[in-house]
Amino acid sequence: MSDLVFFSVAGAAVLLGALVQSSVGTGLALVAAPVVSLLDPTLMPGSLLVLTAVLPLLNIGAEWRHADVRGISWALVGRLVGTAAGVGVVALLAPRALGLIVGVMVLLAVAATVSAVRLSPTPVTLVVAGTVSGVFGTATAIGGPPIALVYQHEKGPRVRATLAGFFFVGVLLSLTALALGGQLHAREVVVGGALIPFMAAGFLLSRPLRRYLDGDRLRAALLVLVSVSGVVLIARSLL
Repeated sequence: MSDLVFFSVAGAAVLLGALVQSSVGTGLALVAAPVVSLLDPTLMPGSLLVLTAVLPLLNIGAEWRHADVRGISWALVGRLVGTAAGVGVVALLAPRALGLIVGVMVLLAVAATVSAVRLSPTPVTLVVAGTVSGVFGTATAIGGPPIALVYQHEKGPRVRATLAGFFFVGVLLSLTALALGGQLHAREVVVGGALIPFMAAGFLLSRPLRRYLDGDRLRAALLVLVSVSGVVLIARSLL
């Protein structure tokens, strides 16, 4: 595959994913990870983690006043634990088995929140969600669903700013842990950096959508995205 074809297809996926995440709060890895995995699986998860570390800086710059700093702190406690576990999972578990397990768990979590369980950002739920996010994010680059479910009932700006703050620090932890474990390669970082312009374009295109996505619309969008992420992980593992 030529570089032109790769960057055209992967760049389009990154642009769309950045547009979704900048509008809803999560979604970059959900949209782009399956595409990059199909084009060149050796670039995962490092190239996507580079992008998911940079995009939150743009989102924080736009809505930083609304961030739940206390909530981010609790979630990061869990993320630290989950990141260490995620490195071990990457080393021990086959990628397909991992994707299948994570996908099923994500769909079960969505079913629970839709049917009866109402999650709210308490210290306990945030530490648990942060831990699960650390495992998922480090192993698959898709770490948004657990935190998104906890904040699904909050206002749009609060969701986006809080998730951005959590993702920025959390993804840096994942990148550092993978590098120390010898599972992050220079090529992944270079390709991730080369895709940043596409990500920035998606961020800029998201501005009109942010005013529309709030309240029930935002919650519905988050639940759809989280559900799709579970389906994508399962499908990717079975194909």
